[in-house]
Parts: sequence; C-alpha cells; structure tokens
Amino acid sequence: MQFALTEEQEMLVETVRRFVEEELYPHEAQVERTDEVPDDLAAEIKKKAMELGLYAANMPVELGGGGLDAVGIALLERELGRANYGLQMVVARPSNILQGCRGAQRERWLLPAIRGERVDCLAMTEPGAGSDVRSMKTKAVRRHDARLGDSYVINGQKHFISHADKADFIILFAVTGTEETKRGPRNQISGFLVDKDTPGLTIRPGPHALSHRGYHNCELYFDDCVIPADQLLGEEGKGFDLMSEWLGATRLTVAATSVGRARRVMDETLAWAGQRKQFGQSISQFQGISFPLADLAVELEAADLLTLRAAWLLDQGKATDADFAMAKLAASEMLGKLTDRAIQTFGGMGLMDTLPIAGWWKDARVERIWDGTSEIQRLIIARQMLRPHEGR
Repeated sequence: MQFALTEEQEMLVETVRRFVEEELYPHEAQVERTDEVPDDLAAEIKKKAMELGLYAANMPVELGGGGLDAVGIALLERELGRANYGLQMVVARPSNILQGCRGAQRERWLLPAIRGERVDCLAMTEPGAGSDVRSMKTKAVRRHDARLGDSYVINGQKHFISHADKADFIILFAVTGTEETKRGPRNQISGFLVDKDTPGLTIRPGPHALSHRGYHNCELYFDDCVIPADQLLGEEGKGFDLMSEWLGATRLTVAATSVGRARRVMDETLAWAGQRKQFGQSISQFQGISFPLADLAVELEAADLLTLRAAWLLDQGKATDADFAMAKLAASEMLGKLTDRAIQTFGGMGLMDTLPIAGWWKDARVERIWDGTSEIQRLIIARQMLRPHEGR
C-alpha cells in the first residue's frame, strides 16, 4: 500500500497552502468582523485563483476546468478548508451536477460557471424537508402553450440555500409528480436551472447563522415562476439519479474541509499549550491538557486517511455512499470535539474575539449538520453493513 503523495500532489498542496496563507488569511479578521466579503476583494481573490489554476479545479480539462481527480480535489479542499469559508468559497468549485447539462445548457450555464462568468447555488432544502429530501413541497408543473411552447410553473419555498445572494443562477430540485411504491405514493423529483432574475423568483436573506461569517444562507420563494421546459436538468422525475451521479461526493468536501480546519486548530492549540505557563511550567506538561489532545491527534489522522481513502476509491470507481458517510462522520465529529477542546485549552481567552478560537468552534458546529447530519451518515453506514445479513 502506498500512503505517500505523489510529487504533483505535494506541489498542489504547497501551492494551495501558500495561496491560503498569503491571499486569504490576511482578510479573515475583516470578514469575521463585518460578515461580508467585499466585491472588490472577491474579484482580486478570484483573479489570483484563476492565475494559479485553482478556479473550477473540479471540472474536466476538456471543459476548461482544472481536471483534478477526486484525491486532488480532497487535497485542495483540505487546504482551502483552513481559511474563512466566505473567503475560500470565492475560489469557486462549480457544482458537479452541472456536468449533467446537455446541448445549449452547456453554453448558458456550465461553461460560464467554469470560466468564472456565472456563479451557481444548489436549492434542495425546505422548511419541512431537510434530511427527508423527498418530502419537499416545491412543485414544478409542466404546461403547454400553443404560442409559447412547453414550460414549467414553479411554486414553493426553499431555505438554508447557501451562497444564493452571490449566485447568478440556481440548480433547483422540485416535485414534478408522484409514483407508486410498496410503501405508497412517493414524490418524483426533477432538477432545473433557474436564472436569478426570472420573474416570480424572490431571494431574501435567511436567518443569521452562527457559523461561517461572510457566507450567507438565503430563502427562495417561487410564485408562479415560469421557466422554459428546456431548463429541465436531466430527465423529468430523475432528480435523484442526478444527485447520485454528481452530488454523492459532496460529503467528501465536508470531510476534507473539516480535516484542514482541524489541522489549523490543532497547530494553534499546541502552540498555545507550549507557551502558556501555569504553576511554573507550560500547561502542555499537564496530562489533563496533553492526553485529550493526543487522543484527538489520533482521530484527526484517522479522519484524514478515511477521507483520502474514500477519494481514492471514487477515482477507482469503487466508492460507496458508506465510504463518503464514514469520512464525513469521522471528520466532522472530530472537528467538533477538537474545537471544543481548543477552547478548554485556551481557557477564558478561547472565548474572546481577539483570538479566532471561538469562531472556529462556531464554524465547526454546522459540519455535523449540512450535507447530511451525523445521524443520516450513521443510517447510511448501518444500512450498508446490515444489507448482506437481511433475510437470513
């Protein structure tokens, strides 16, 4: 088994880490204070990211992207994950689901997103449909007009839609029908591409979130919002197939981001413990400080390996949903425990806004919720474990 990174992968890590430290870290205090990434700053970061080939690094080379494989993307996300989320998301990685675009859709949405001309956001979650995506109520009803042709009329609401305030278009999932199953009727979900300025669509700021200053969630309202039928993404009623094909690995992004942030938190905590003195010695000499950090160092390395393993399996075409779930579960839970331990190690200073520790603690909390809660990850893992034994 080979655990070492290749020379090319090492260069990628070094390039991204230097970019994060030189181009993102210097602006973190401002964004943390104002909860905004100024447009001129975003444009500057975007330009430098493009010059380094980091923009749209997840997209195929033949489409104009960086062409990184899954392991490369995990390494990229791990390093970007060290920085403030609002800043690092300026280095856009367009949603992989856009690769499902066909025909004219590619010229209108996919390629401009790769070139940095347009920004996408993903809209699935609703007030009554979080982990249970199929229970969404936003509907898209197909209609035919002899003069205007085929279209969809969309009505409903989405919330917790990240980055919608900065997006130019929305990758929307809505109900387009029902199907009969052994458990009764079930919603059929379809994907759509909806431009931000479409009449009938209203985007409003969502509730202020505890986590990730500068990266906002929004609420989307569709009131007889009409789009042409050719803005259907993929086949009608096959939205879950699209998600399975293109979105499954998004949990790897959360895992890699959590590992990257955890390494930064660990480095800062160890430095503090080494220089902070109490009772005539550095607090790192006390087992009450060092032993919990040692345990978390083990969990951090395990989460890193699980993440890279899942990415490698994805590149080999062998990854399962449980592989992604294990990586996300391990990494996000570890980050939560580590940031809490960091505050305990820093003591009172850990809660002061003069240091970034409390901010990292707040940021860590959402990683166990979005892209599937820890409970959902456990459900995915358990199902795969138990499936071979069912019916015996």
